[in-house]
Amino acid sequence: MKAAIIGGTGYGAIELIRLIHQHPYLDVGSVVSNSQAGNNFSESYPHLSGLTDQPLGKFDPETIAENHDIVFLATPSGVSSKLVPQLMETGIKCVDLSGDFRLRSSEQYETWYRRRPANHEYIQQAVYGLSEIYPEQIKTAALIANPGCYPTAATLGLIPILTTNQADLASIIIDAKSGVSGAGRGLSLTSHYAEINENLKAYKLGSHQHIPEIEQVLSDESGTPITISFTTHLVPMTRGIMCTMYLTLNESISTKEVVDLYTNFYKNKSFVRIRPEGNIPATKEVHGSNYCDIGLHVDSRTNRLTVISVIDNLVKGAAGQAIQNANLMFGWDERSGLNQLPIYP
Repeated sequence: MKAAIIGGTGYGAIELIRLIHQHPYLDVGSVVSNSQAGNNFSESYPHLSGLTDQPLGKFDPETIAENHDIVFLATPSGVSSKLVPQLMETGIKCVDLSGDFRLRSSEQYETWYRRRPANHEYIQQAVYGLSEIYPEQIKTAALIANPGCYPTAATLGLIPILTTNQADLASIIIDAKSGVSGAGRGLSLTSHYAEINENLKAYKLGSHQHIPEIEQVLSDESGTPITISFTTHLVPMTRGIMCTMYLTLNESISTKEVVDLYTNFYKNKSFVRIRPEGNIPATKEVHGSNYCDIGLHVDSRTNRLTVISVIDNLVKGAAGQAIQNANLMFGWDERSGLNQLPIYP
């Protein structure tokens, strides 16, 4: 089958191309970038010379639908909300990597993203693509709202304990750190080398657009409205996210009991790996892969659970999960094209 990629010169798009290149059932058809239409893709990414040399195209929904089976939108927020309705009218399946269809509330989107929301009709059609949690809904969906990178790491790390009565739901603190590729390829002072090298920055305190997305998922899965404390940091590395999360427990349980709970919860999920007691994951250990690794520790002195969740923000946090969702949509093994070993060191 043929996949079209829209937003063709960003990091999400290049990661989609890398992963689809070795997919057994998908090929890249066209790559769309209105800003660089006519230029060869390898002019933006010379490492693909001789591998992906086709010219970048312009957005034409009818042509895309005639020649492709699925569209991945790797566009900035505020763009896909305008493009998806045109594509959906042709009947083609869409996976949107931006935040335009993740929030069910248009008012919340406007507040947190400071943009006009997508048409409510399409928000209602979108299925939130957290692959391990909503596989059955994803299988029958025509429009997937691919989760954000921070929400993927945070929600996968928290959902198992929240489905029990063992944690105080008002006590959730998420300390999140990301490599600079999460800011995209555009130039900004935030990701400038001299600003981020040998530096550690907290940013968007209390105002990060992923806060309502995380709260929406956790509230859905716990059956109780949840409010979180969420602080994000930029660290001087290219890839990777680590979420260190803290919850107060309602009863005394051991680390082993929590590890067993998580292991059982994710026992049939290929891309979530629960570490044994005393083994804490690092971002390097999932680099370049679609894995989410989770480590757990109960502090018996404070009766607090610490959850460490790590992902590669460009793979499990973006392109890899998008392809995992496409695999589910077409009825393929969800591991198709995603069996890469992590790159280490």
